[in-house]
Amino acid sequence: MTPTNTRRLALWTGLAALAVLAVVPPAAAQPVKVGAGTYYLSPKAGDKAVPPAPFRTEAMLKRAAPTSQWYSTLIFNPKPDPIFVQPITVKTTPAGLEFALPSKEVVNSVRQDVEIRYPHRDPLVISPVAFEPGTAKLAGADDWSIDISMARGADDMRTTVARGHPYASIQVTRGDVRVRLPAAGQRLHTEADARVLALKVGAKSYALFGPTGVKWEAVSPTEWVARMPANAGYLSVAGLPDDQAATLALFTRHAYAFIQQTRVEWRYDEAASQVETTFKATTKVMEGPDNGPLLGLYPHQWFRNASVDGKLGPAFDTVRGKLRLLAASQFKTTTTYNGFVPYWPAITGSPRQDELKDVMQKDLATAGRELQREGKSAYWAGKGLQRTMKLAEVFEQQGDNASRDRLLDLLKKRAEDWLGGDSSRGYVQYDKAMGVVSIYPEEFFAITEINDHQFWYGYWIRVAAEVGLRDPAWIAKERWGGMIELLIADIATAERGRADFPFLRNWDAYEAHTWANGVGSGVGEFGNNNESSSEAINAWVGLILWGEVTGNKALRDLGVYLYTNEIEAINHYWFDIHGLVFAPEYNKNVEVSQLFGGMYRHDTWWIDDPRQIKGINLLPVTTGHTYLGRDPAFVKKSVGTLPAETALWNRIAKKPSPPPPKDIWQDVFAQYLALADPTEALKTWERWGSVELGASRSYTLHFMLNLQAMGTPDFGVTADTPLHAVFKRADGSRTYLAFNARKTPLEVKFSDGKRLTVAPGALGRLSAAN
Repeated sequence: MTPTNTRRLALWTGLAALAVLAVVPPAAAQPVKVGAGTYYLSPKAGDKAVPPAPFRTEAMLKRAAPTSQWYSTLIFNPKPDPIFVQPITVKTTPAGLEFALPSKEVVNSVRQDVEIRYPHRDPLVISPVAFEPGTAKLAGADDWSIDISMARGADDMRTTVARGHPYASIQVTRGDVRVRLPAAGQRLHTEADARVLALKVGAKSYALFGPTGVKWEAVSPTEWVARMPANAGYLSVAGLPDDQAATLALFTRHAYAFIQQTRVEWRYDEAASQVETTFKATTKVMEGPDNGPLLGLYPHQWFRNASVDGKLGPAFDTVRGKLRLLAASQFKTTTTYNGFVPYWPAITGSPRQDELKDVMQKDLATAGRELQREGKSAYWAGKGLQRTMKLAEVFEQQGDNASRDRLLDLLKKRAEDWLGGDSSRGYVQYDKAMGVVSIYPEEFFAITEINDHQFWYGYWIRVAAEVGLRDPAWIAKERWGGMIELLIADIATAERGRADFPFLRNWDAYEAHTWANGVGSGVGEFGNNNESSSEAINAWVGLILWGEVTGNKALRDLGVYLYTNEIEAINHYWFDIHGLVFAPEYNKNVEVSQLFGGMYRHDTWWIDDPRQIKGINLLPVTTGHTYLGRDPAFVKKSVGTLPAETALWNRIAKKPSPPPPKDIWQDVFAQYLALADPTEALKTWERWGSVELGASRSYTLHFMLNLQAMGTPDFGVTADTPLHAVFKRADGSRTYLAFNARKTPLEVKFSDGKRLTVAPGALGRLSAAN
């Protein structure tokens, strides 16, 4: 979730100044019927609309606004925050384009740990001499690159930056270009190419690459002017990883390949259970030979990637670890998809069978009030719906279909209230000008900052898909399926350049994870942020299931791509299980809870409680979240830090009133530990202890007992169908699961040679000794 803090309020105050266009008129909101549901084309009286995004060129105003992106600050703010491009940062100001190469800062926190920051600081400032730059606007957006226009009348300074690309490519309509330095700079390698101005400013090295005929004039120790030849208004600026002549020569070779377009393509190989992701950059050579671009690969892109072995050059130290350079216009990553099944089988023969029956009956009795015990928004409603769905699955697998149906009826009725348009609980609204779906009422700035769509809508999409496994008629478009597909379109439109919805709203195609803040800001000018990575995974589980249930293969494959790649990013940038990312000074924590464009830290937006700080990147722990058990030693280490962290918090923190339960989310941690050691996890779980709002005692116990019976997740075996899972016991025996959402029998082939035939609409199971 996203914050309620001073900066958020200050930010919203700024956005409110732009919101005159978004004031809701007193006239009734116009309803639009979609099957049995309804959405509105404007908010109802008294409700705020989403903020406008006016800082776009005319061409970009014809497209849906790209909210929740690494650069979204640009389109909402006349004075945008820095954009963390990696490895560089840029910021548009009235004085021109600020360009910087961030370096690490270690900052002590009130939690007696540290935050790792790479701030935008001490920039070069690049500006045209012949005219003053105008207000910055987004002039183009591709899959991982953007164009920024700073036009004033007929004049323009246009800049292109791209993820991983250490250059900014700049074009001016006329005149010379001024470069101001934050301190006196030392010119490097004066014997090099006359087009190049290489500078060392403090400990950092930069280079500017002008056109043939450019003359670099030193105005003062802190100012240079590029005297540009006629009809050649282009140059590029780069941050350099070092001050070596060989590095400068490498950067010079690629400096004149200006990026024009960036594309990410994905392919799910169902037979091999792999996702191949291809990154392509199209360039325009401004002069000289076509040497192509120089791309920077993140750890999740270069680690264990045989296709780039031996091809990588110098590296930058960044907030995401080493960004290593590749001289190429494209590259690929190949990632294993380990699958999941929507639910796990019945518990039989367990000594805790009676205990399971007891908590099931108690959960059934309280199911109505647990649908939404806290909060008023669709976020809490979605969590309650998923809790009820998971509880229904337990009853179903344990053979009590009558109770399952009772729970399904309960959740369907509640979902229909929200989606129908007439309930006092809330309603769905679509802003055509922005291309944004909102669900009212407001909470967590979900509307006024367009926050958290993947988290909120992921619950609803997943629940609807799992209802559809049992009641296909309910998700038909003429009933409630059309409304669910509206939510899907909001977060998972795969077409580019549309007017109704942006391309993959929250998804960062290059960093391979989502962003939460719609307007692109966090705290202290550190860029966008994301907290609950596990709730993002929940959304992609929902897409995969929806695609399977409805027969939409393209959507299913998109879900597999998002699911697989975001897990890779989580394992690097939230958990650092490979030891490639976290700074050595970050050694008091084993995971990141909040990831920013230029910072990472162990915190939440609402409390310093270490249990909630840790748990927000675990919940909801479901059968779609077995990736959390990828490294059992890491799981045990992470859970093992809780006693000391909690004791410290109890000693130093000022508690909210009322304070949270001392064992808050103990069920989440028990499930998490069960993915590594189910027997030990069962010992830690308190039957009548705290229960997370999206969970139930029944589901938690059923989850752990299944792992005790089947073993922990086996990531070494895959299958040729998306809905599969494999588990391995200590004695080497395995359990193979596969679910068939289709209408004909499914023959499943596992990568170790095992086969399983699964009936339509059924969960298949095979047990095999070592």
